[in-house]
Parts: sequence; C-alpha cells; structure tokens
Amino acid sequence: MLIVLIIIGASLLALGVFLLIDNSNRSKEKEKEFEEAEKTGNGAADKGLIDYDIYVMTRREKLLYICIAGLVIYIVGFIFYRSYLISALLTPLALIYPRIRTKEIIKKRKNELNLQFKEALYALSSSLSAGKSIEMAFRDCLGDLAILYPSCDTYIIQELQYIIRRLEMNQTVEEALSDFAQRSHLEDVSNFVDVFITCKRTGGNMIEIIKNTSNVIADKIHIKNDIATMLTEKKFEQKLLNIIPIALILMLSLNAKEYMQPVFNTGIGRIMMTISIVLLGAAYLISKRIMDIEV
Repeated sequence: MLIVLIIIGASLLALGVFLLIDNSNRSKEKEKEFEEAEKTGNGAADKGLIDYDIYVMTRREKLLYICIAGLVIYIVGFIFYRSYLISALLTPLALIYPRIRTKEIIKKRKNELNLQFKEALYALSSSLSAGKSIEMAFRDCLGDLAILYPSCDTYIIQELQYIIRRLEMNQTVEEALSDFAQRSHLEDVSNFVDVFITCKRTGGNMIEIIKNTSNVIADKIHIKNDIATMLTEKKFEQKLLNIIPIALILMLSLNAKEYMQPVFNTGIGRIMMTISIVLLGAAYLISKRIMDIEV
C-alpha cells in the first residue's frame, strides 16, 4: 500500500510541476512571438505562419511524451536500484524529455523543408527557362509541387501559397521571400534569397542563379544522405551498446539474485549503480554528438 501511495504521489508531483512549467513556457512563447512580430513588422505571428525554429507542443503531446519517458525511467530505475521509492523519485526527470523531443521535431521539420525547397527551385527554374515572369513562375511552381506533394499541410505548399497571396496584394517578391527566409532559419534559403534580391536589383541572370543554387543544395543533400547511410550501422551499434548494460543487469538480477544482493541493498552498491547510470547517459550523449555531422 505504501509503495502504491509513493508512486501516486510522485506522479501527482510530476504532473503539478509539469503544469507550472507549461504555463510559464506558454507565457514566454507568447511574449517571444509578439516581439518577433513587432521586429519583422509583417504580423507573422498573428497570421499563424510557421516559424521553423519554434515548435509549441500541445498539452496532450507533452503529457504523452512525459508518460512514455516516465515509464521508461521508472523501469530502468527499478532495474538498477530494485527500489520502488527511488524509481518513483526518478520519474520527474521525464519532464525534460518534451524539450529534447521538441528539438528533434524542429530539426526534422527543417530537413523536410530543405528537401521541398530544392524541388521548388527545380520547378521555378523550369518555369523561368520557358520565358515566364517571376510572378507567373511561382504560380506554375505551386501547381507542379501540388502534384508531387498532394497534401495541403506540406510546408513548401503553404509557403508558396502565402508568397502568391502577397504578390496578389501588390507586395514585392523580395519582401515575400525575405519573410520566408527569416522564418525558415535555413542557411540555403537565406543564401538563395540574398542572391535572388541582389540579382533582381542589378539585373543578373536569374535562371542560372536558380539552377546553380538548386544544384548546390542538391549536392549538400546527397552528401547528407551518403553520411546518413554510412552511419546507419554505427547508430544501430550505439543503440545496442546502450541497451546491453541494462539487459545484463536485468539478467544477472534474475538468474543470480544472491550475487546481486549487495549491489541493491548496500549504500556502496547503489552509489556504484548511480555512477553506472551517469556514465551510460554520458556515453549516449557523446556518441550522439559524434554522429551528428553537419554539412
């Protein structure tokens, strides 16, 4: 009964801390969006446009990720300590996971946008090569990409629709593309927009610039894919090496209980287990950083 009360109390404590942090983060995010809208002067925050460097989880998402992380932490804690109390006290560490997951979602979203932007440049280059104006080229580009990406939720489809709407409101293409570059936070997009604006003002060869830019982005993406392919086996080994120590402790505790009793019941044993968990966590972070290669 005491064990159940401890688990319920730890869960309620974690939930209360989560709600407090969530309310604080939401107020900070609103202030940040308001400041960015004032700086850019385009009201992007009010119109619901995506800032690809910001992802705000819903409460349902946060609760889901916290519950999953809390369950994993509780199981790992119980394997290492064989104590319901210590395992329950470790579960509030799950509050950190939504931030980690948010960074992963932002990175994935940027990679998707970068791939879609490359396809948009190819379509835009084809339209300009046919002798169409820049405004008409963007409309044709939207039609071509709608076939490739049928979903209306595709990032590049939404961005092209917004650019076309701004052009229909007699805004310049430079303003629309600059706004897109500011929100995308992608180096390739920013470089393309800078070159595009300079070329349009000075009268350079727009078709060649777009072709060269799309080729450079395509080469970078191919290099990233090659690196990802080469690292696939190493990433699997990394995950396996992180799981093996936990599996060994579980097997020893089940098959050699007397041998493992001093580790679970003495202070020195629990200190050694704590050091082991810290070393495992450090090894995971270091290996992840080593294999996170930026191009």
